[in-house]
Amino acid sequence: MQPPPTPLQIDIVSDVVCPWCIIGFKQLEQAMGATGMGAYVRWHPFELNPQMPPEGQNLREHLAEKYGTTPEQSRTARQRLTDLGDSLGFTFHYSDDTRMVNTFAAHQLLDWAAEQNLQHPLKMALFAAFFTEGKDVSDHAVLAAAAGAVGLDPAQARSVLDSGSHAEQTRAKQRVWLERGISGVPAMVFAGKYLVTGAQGAEGYAEVLRRCAAEAA
Repeated sequence: MQPPPTPLQIDIVSDVVCPWCIIGFKQLEQAMGATGMGAYVRWHPFELNPQMPPEGQNLREHLAEKYGTTPEQSRTARQRLTDLGDSLGFTFHYSDDTRMVNTFAAHQLLDWAAEQNLQHPLKMALFAAFFTEGKDVSDHAVLAAAAGAVGLDPAQARSVLDSGSHAEQTRAKQRVWLERGISGVPAMVFAGKYLVTGAQGAEGYAEVLRRCAAEAA
């Protein structure tokens, strides 16, 4: 009897406030469905705005300051993301009050969740909390509630955040990817060797999956 094939490993460097990260993942999901390939996904920390203050910043003001985006460009971009999300089964709820926030606490919680084998559902819950529900994913109470919703102990989650027990190793993991030259997200590494940056669409990801499957065979 042949042993079962080893699942393909996909490492995804991302931030929970990056819309293209959830879009890229949803496209990857479509690609896995189209190719019939499963994968073991590991999420890795990246902060789009490591200097973001605790109070956060209005999203439109943030985009104008960081990229020179005009109000009209911002509206167009948000509508494009909303429409794309709808086509992929993910809901973006943008408003004029949407705020960009600091995500270091969220990454610490995801690091802890990985030890409990619940990192992936927590990552999905945090994408939904920020983009769909408009919640502040820098708030420890919001993060602990998200942890509880996916089967983690919310009191333990709150302790992880309040104590900073995973801060140092989260920073170390961030440095690993920065030192490897990752400067934008999403960045996906397939089978430890194929780096794909940006949301590449279902067919783009399917091509990489087929290549990995052919090499594994």
